[in-house]
Amino acid sequence: MPSDEELAQMSTDDLVALGNRIDDIEVVSGRERFPVPGTRAEKRAVRQVAGWFILATISGLLFLVAFIWWPWEYRSATEEGAWVYALYTPIIGVTFGFAVFAVGMGVIAYSKKLLPEDLTVQQRHDGRSSEVDRRTAAARLIQTGQQSGIARRKLIVRSVGAAGGVLGLGVLVAAFGGLVKNPWKEGPDSALLKTEWFSPDGERVYLRKNSGIVDDVVLVRAGDLEPGSMETVFPFKESQRSHPEELAETLRSSDSPVMLINLRPNVPVIKRAGQEDFNYGTLFAYSKICSHMGCPTSLYEDQTMRILCPCHQSQFQANEFAKPVFGPAARPLAQLPIAADDQGYLYARSDFIEPVGPAFWERNS
Repeated sequence: MPSDEELAQMSTDDLVALGNRIDDIEVVSGRERFPVPGTRAEKRAVRQVAGWFILATISGLLFLVAFIWWPWEYRSATEEGAWVYALYTPIIGVTFGFAVFAVGMGVIAYSKKLLPEDLTVQQRHDGRSSEVDRRTAAARLIQTGQQSGIARRKLIVRSVGAAGGVLGLGVLVAAFGGLVKNPWKEGPDSALLKTEWFSPDGERVYLRKNSGIVDDVVLVRAGDLEPGSMETVFPFKESQRSHPEELAETLRSSDSPVMLINLRPNVPVIKRAGQEDFNYGTLFAYSKICSHMGCPTSLYEDQTMRILCPCHQSQFQANEFAKPVFGPAARPLAQLPIAADDQGYLYARSDFIEPVGPAFWERNS
């Protein structure tokens, strides 16, 4: 067995030959795909392989363009531009998926059309490989790369580099694209701290049902809900009545939905400190945005008075300030302070006093 000094002095071919002997590898046959470099057949094969990587590059660029500039904001089926919004997810899925597919096809095509044709037989062995085995295996990989002719096939090198760079950039954009926007540029009025229930000019924000028609405004009265029932409500300002686009925005805003629950009479209630007057009689309004991962807490079980998040099964006790009693959620649902006007219509006395939804780094509650 050669020493470390002897191994260091061996060439790549010598190491490969030594590794074949040690690993009981018998080279049955072997030949270059193109013994004469630069033939028309080789150039044609190179173009075919590079074509896959070029397609991957183009598809990756299309993915980046669609991910960044395609209209992604939600549009309901009745709104203008709904079909464009509906194409967003399919387009980024198809373009990114085809980029990955094309890279894989390029690698397969390269191995089939350009790598040397070798037929070897090896006896398997158990246990950890020795230093000699590791050195010779690495040399075999180096030799394979040298024999593949990748260094002199510049078109493939450039196309692989372009495809790999664009695909890698696509992965980074998909992973961190949502972090590019600064959520704190508006200071205390930033998006994570304010919701559609906030009224900058003091205009009253009423509780509105969603009838399915954007400009159909149905306000909620205190007596509309039966004891033990629940209703999902959204914010409404009288100034929005003649502006369908603003009405639609409040309905699709992710932090707008509120679960209005009418507890049964004589139910014992425990209120959160500092929020003792947030309810209106037996009516309690909690954000539907789960404090775990932001899923909609859409289910209410009257007998146990529990609010259920169907995503990860977090449960919140409605008669105890919606505190979490089961599942991964660690904080209560944000409670909206509500009251009723002279005609019995419910309105929000203010925005939530804490951010809705899951935790984030700068959250102080």
